[in-house]
Amino acid sequence: MTHRRAVAIAGHTGNMKSARAALSDHDPAVRATALGALERLGELTEPDLVAAFADVAPSVRRRAAAVAATHHWPPLLGLLNDVEASVVEVAAWAAGERQRSDDGLVDVLCSIAAGHDDALCRESAVAALGAIGDNAGLETILTALSDKAPIRRRAVLALAPFDDPRADAAIASALDDRDWQVRQAAEDLGGQNTGERGIIDQR
Repeated sequence: MTHRRAVAIAGHTGNMKSARAALSDHDPAVRATALGALERLGELTEPDLVAAFADVAPSVRRRAAAVAATHHWPPLLGLLNDVEASVVEVAAWAAGERQRSDDGLVDVLCSIAAGHDDALCRESAVAALGAIGDNAGLETILTALSDKAPIRRRAVLALAPFDDPRADAAIASALDDRDWQVRQAAEDLGGQNTGERGIIDQR
């Protein structure tokens, strides 16, 4: 049995001692698994996550971000500024899952959504802004409607919580988007179908 598998099993069998010891293992995969094991056991602490947020391995930081989605601690700002795009993407998702507008969080998400080099990070940040529903993020979501098709679709869906004429107008405008999935998202939010355009659209 591999050490990683043993740690995973520890999380299912109540072996907290083995799970906690694995947090300092030399293998990043084992350290990441240890986070999940401790979370399953209800023994994960804020210091555990703080340490994992600063781990040298991106895989551990990603796992820490995912686990943090179910907690209100620690702040995610550090991971949202991570040098590894995959960490930023998961951290933004976690922020949306928390649905809390912590100090500075919306501003950082807006910055990612508007200017991150990685499209998946931009998409994740837009989704998080919609999940949080803070009015400070609305302008950024509206701007994202001019991004790539997957981000435009996410932006349309992110407008759902906003009771604002600009959001309503943007959803209506998205009914004419060149991408069928964007149009479908707009229709799903209560827009009117402007006619059959076909479901295959490669543009």
